[in-house]
Amino acid sequence: MMIRTLQLLILFFCFSLSAQNESTLNYAETQVIVKFKTDLTQGVNYLDKFNEVHLAALNDQINVSKYEIIGNKKTKNTFLIKYDSSITVEDVVQLYKNTDAFEYVEPNFACSGNGIPNDPNFATRQWSMVNDGTFPLSPATVNADIDMDLAWDIETGDPNLIVAILDSGMKLDHPEFAGRVWFNSSEVLDGMDNDNNNYIDDVYGGWDFANSDNDPTDDHGHGTNVGGIALATGNNGIGYAGVNWNSQVMAVKILDQNNSGFYSWMADGIYYAVDNGAKVMNMSVGGNSPSATLLDAVDYAYANNVALVVSTGNGDTALQYPSRYANAIAVGSTNPDDSRTSPFFWDPNSGSNFGPEIDVVAPGNYIYGLSYNSNTNYNSYWGGTSQAAPHVAGVISLMVSIDPNVTVDQINAILIQTSIDQVGPISEDTAGFDNYFGYGRINAFEALTFGLLNVDDFNGNSNDVSMYPNPISVDGKLNFMNLKPSSYDITIYNISGQNVTSFSLEANSQVTSTKLPQLESGIYFIDINDATTNTTITKKLIVK
Repeated sequence: MMIRTLQLLILFFCFSLSAQNESTLNYAETQVIVKFKTDLTQGVNYLDKFNEVHLAALNDQINVSKYEIIGNKKTKNTFLIKYDSSITVEDVVQLYKNTDAFEYVEPNFACSGNGIPNDPNFATRQWSMVNDGTFPLSPATVNADIDMDLAWDIETGDPNLIVAILDSGMKLDHPEFAGRVWFNSSEVLDGMDNDNNNYIDDVYGGWDFANSDNDPTDDHGHGTNVGGIALATGNNGIGYAGVNWNSQVMAVKILDQNNSGFYSWMADGIYYAVDNGAKVMNMSVGGNSPSATLLDAVDYAYANNVALVVSTGNGDTALQYPSRYANAIAVGSTNPDDSRTSPFFWDPNSGSNFGPEIDVVAPGNYIYGLSYNSNTNYNSYWGGTSQAAPHVAGVISLMVSIDPNVTVDQINAILIQTSIDQVGPISEDTAGFDNYFGYGRINAFEALTFGLLNVDDFNGNSNDVSMYPNPISVDGKLNFMNLKPSSYDITIYNISGQNVTSFSLEANSQVTSTKLPQLESGIYFIDINDATTNTTITKKLIVK
């Protein structure tokens, strides 16, 4: 979602932190907290006071990007202010104090909880989670990470949630997955398909589509590494910490012992995971040809509100399939210094694929992980967009743990809103969306903080609204499903946030169709504003 106006965002938790650019700071940069002096006027809206002349000028000076109500939700007179400027926090605090409008003004001080796990390899090797700039294998930058230490203070995973890893299988007996492997309670190990899901004896773990059996054990290594990044148990005193420590692990084997497979296995794997209860899927797999079969499977996941995270590929070229499809979340890779990975450590001709279909990036080079043939070997590392994607899938699984009703559209909107923009070199990473970094490097803490909001309020109660076809041809007809009867103002923006067209729409039935004006190929965002309720939802549209 492209946010073009200041948004009122309400936090529902008792502490407030932000990603810090320097590990020595004890407060968040570019943030201050203010409490207005009591106004006895009945029904006063303190948010409106920011528009008064003396405050409006100051807000413009420091380039305020967001106000968030914090503290007492009855008085609603205390705000977290986020701004985009190089002015120090100390100076901003003094500037707001000088207005004499506030009872107090202070930095957003940091606190700590149990965010740092006791896994022995965490501090020295897992730079992707917390980066102190000392990673020995590559140039590293402080805070070029996804802030998992802060995020774990909020959520470590719902034990009832099922997360599927579609890959070369997983080492299901690894102690890092102990007690968490998905068990199909509707099936019995008796040579029959007791649950009528068309898979015989799929009791434990998942299914092997490469060998057509019920044993999705990893015989290559790729899947165990990928799965461990997302799901290794943290704070258990061994090995590494995955993003999600508690949720159930479903292994769907769609790659063989050579790390190769077919689109039919990929498609079947998606249907299997969705139909058997997975709410988040990671597929660090891709091919170079489009496929209607694969597109149908991706759209099936979306239609069933299952988030599908896919790697973009490692050829330093255009994105692979299915990461090109609109309803897949496409993830590229960054290095320990926040640059786009090009090349990966294993091949000078490799690199994180890029293009207009990319959504976000995440750490993906020099990623240590679990071994598929040992429970005690923690010394191997991998590099690829395959390693970047499970960071995102893991974070999404924590978002779903917080709010099981969050939709895929809302997940996308939250990732876009909370990813850290312009972390890489200006030659590739430009303001807003770009083809190399998408909307930026994900930040787990910010995503979970945002996820604590009432997402229905944020996204205009859009749970059931959808559009098709997507992608659409340049002169095609666009269909909106489940718009409530009303008049709508439709505005289409390009990826730079520029308004390219606006029109009105009347919705009186389940499906409302309109002929779009001719648009150039690319990615767009559609604001759908209900003129009756003045609520807006935003959808992503790809024009092919």
